[in-house]
Amino acid sequence: MNPRILGIVMMIGAFALFALLDSTAKYLSAYATTPQIVFFRYGFSLLFVGLVVWRQGGLKLLATEHLALQLTRGLLLLIATGTNFTAVKYLQLAQTSSISFSNPLWVCALSPLLLGERVGPRRWAAVVAGFIGVLIIIRPGGAGFHWAMILSVICALSAALYQIATRKVGGSDLALTSLLYVSIAGTAGALPFVAVGWVSPAWWVWIMLLLAAAYGSIGHFMLTQAHRLAPAPVLAPFVYTQIISMIIIGYVVFGDVPDGATLLGSAIVVASGLYVFYREHKLKLPDSAAAPVD
Repeated sequence: MNPRILGIVMMIGAFALFALLDSTAKYLSAYATTPQIVFFRYGFSLLFVGLVVWRQGGLKLLATEHLALQLTRGLLLLIATGTNFTAVKYLQLAQTSSISFSNPLWVCALSPLLLGERVGPRRWAAVVAGFIGVLIIIRPGGAGFHWAMILSVICALSAALYQIATRKVGGSDLALTSLLYVSIAGTAGALPFVAVGWVSPAWWVWIMLLLAAAYGSIGHFMLTQAHRLAPAPVLAPFVYTQIISMIIIGYVVFGDVPDGATLLGSAIVVASGLYVFYREHKLKLPDSAAAPVD
């Protein structure tokens, strides 16, 4: 198979797995607490990643030039995961995914301050349009507003900061090293909260928690492989296939049908994100395509 085609297939598969992860977290929210779901998502992932690290090189893969930043990355992703898993408990999957896909807009908006990058008027216009799309979905003060939507915004912002931090460590640390630190920080960061309101999971809940961790770990592996097989400009549009997966799963599993405001707002967010990526590629700037938050 053509490497680019295989890369696209891997990209679509990765974000389908992330959609399964979110839907599993939403389903499990009736049988376990959010801190439990987050902790075991990272804890089981740490076991998977630890096994790979042991086979690939052992403790030497812990070597990093950016220890504090690596741990900060892990905590930022933990915040994104925690807020996202809390939000999916109350909102439709289509709503949470549409809002979270504003993270490339946050990356673009924060780049001048945190990365010293210049953002031109066209990208600023796309950022403003994208945030208008988010407001259409959220409808602050309207009948469709839910407080959990604010958590999805925090999720997108945390994911953007995580992505910016990833840019800073990506030039010197191995991808597996970065993934290991994310798993360590996520597990350690969630541990203090896991005993709060502890619910003893049934045996099948343990299986679903293990599946959730597998979805996240395999999804991140497929995402890495996709970027090895195909250039980022080819892969970027397929990030947004997750919204399609979310809508389908939301309808089949939970009976949710997104309303017109959600569909309109998500279309604006996606279009704005794609335009930002197009401009950055044209200007040969680092990729700011939406990053997974799970």
